[in-house]
Amino acid sequence: MNGTVDLGPLARLYRALGDETRLRIVALLAHGELCVCHLEAALDLPQPTVSRQLGVLRHAGVVASRRKGTWIHYRLSTELEVRWQLRALLKELSKQLDLKKEVARIVKSMGPEACR
Repeated sequence: MNGTVDLGPLARLYRALGDETRLRIVALLAHGELCVCHLEAALDLPQPTVSRQLGVLRHAGVVASRRKGTWIHYRLSTELEVRWQLRALLKELSKQLDLKKEVARIVKSMGPEACR
């Protein structure tokens, strides 16, 4: 073994987290799994924008997804190499970001007609 370390995954992670919208998505997903429609409502962004940002996060291993009917639900990744870094980031984000308005929009959008 020559002692070299593959820094590619770590670089992808930090590039993915280098965007304010993606950081907000990560902070919101720290509260649990959310549908794309909930993230749209919370962030007041169009679906293509939210989906594109989620794609970047998924490619970097930050989020995982599952399909439920026509909707895709996202949650933070449980991969060990990502989890400890996200834990430290989320601790700091909880101090820095005021997500009250965004969380209120999620709660409002999660009624009986949500994700239809």
